[in-house]
Amino acid sequence: MSENNIDDNNSTCQMCGEKHKHRDDSEKKYLLNRLNRIEGQVRGIKSMVENDAYCTDVLVQTAAVIGALNSFSRELLSEHIRTCVSNDIRAGKDDTVDELIALLHKLMK
Repeated sequence: MSENNIDDNNSTCQMCGEKHKHRDDSEKKYLLNRLNRIEGQVRGIKSMVENDAYCTDVLVQTAAVIGALNSFSRELLSEHIRTCVSNDIRAGKDDTVDELIALLHKLMK
């Protein structure tokens, strides 16, 4: 068990029971950079509204943010399947497939 009470084998916190995912520094940096860019885009939209920008211009920027979030989600889902899901299946944790199916249903609403 690591010093933060997370069992490295199943990535579940022994104190709260929540699942956790350790990300290496390069993955974390990549994801955070993308989120920072999206955050900047959202601040730009806020500024556009504050400055009375034309509706279609705001909507185009909103669509860009939605696209960026969808791209971020696809990347994170791909990594989740390659690591968490694959590792759990190899370890015999079949309930992970049900968890993935439930997640896909939520994402496809």
